[in-house]
Amino acid sequence: MTAPVVSIAYHSGYGHTAVLAEAVRDGAAEGGAEVHLIKVDEITDEQWALLDRSDAVVFGSPTYMGTASGAFHTFAEASSKRWFGQDWKDKLAAGFTNSGSKSGDKLHTLQFFQILAAQHGMHWINLGLHPGWNNSEGSEHDLNRLGVFAGAAAQTNVDEGPDAVHKSDVKTAEHLGRRVAETARVFLQGRAA
Repeated sequence: MTAPVVSIAYHSGYGHTAVLAEAVRDGAAEGGAEVHLIKVDEITDEQWALLDRSDAVVFGSPTYMGTASGAFHTFAEASSKRWFGQDWKDKLAAGFTNSGSKSGDKLHTLQFFQILAAQHGMHWINLGLHPGWNNSEGSEHDLNRLGVFAGAAAQTNVDEGPDAVHKSDVKTAEHLGRRVAETARVFLQGRAA
């Protein structure tokens, strides 16, 4: 059986979200997928075609002013050309985001991704982890330390660079990538059967 194709369509304003995109890539590759990073603000016709042939698309963006970045919204609107032909129907989808605040309304960004995926007829893959750091024996080093279920969420201080993305958030993004690859493999096996 061929490896599932996972594409990560993301925008990163200051490099923090790129760190997460690379972590999702690493996790998906570890999960046995062929993985591609696509910067949506520089997307080419060839990369649109790559998204069309992908088994799963993982959306990523920083959370700015309570939603995905303007560059990601531009990409989402451009994806309407795929919506007309239902080109992405029954593909898998997932998402990740980063903001400066612990909450930062990241959930709204992930819900925006979920609705985008639903409009395309895609199947959403959640994080599949219990929340971390929510009891007296937990710590900020737990996976899913921010307690988000819809996707991978990260928090990075606004006065620090991409190297300051929290290590547990990076590991959580890697987990998401593995989960997407493993789920895509199951879907491909089911279709083959």
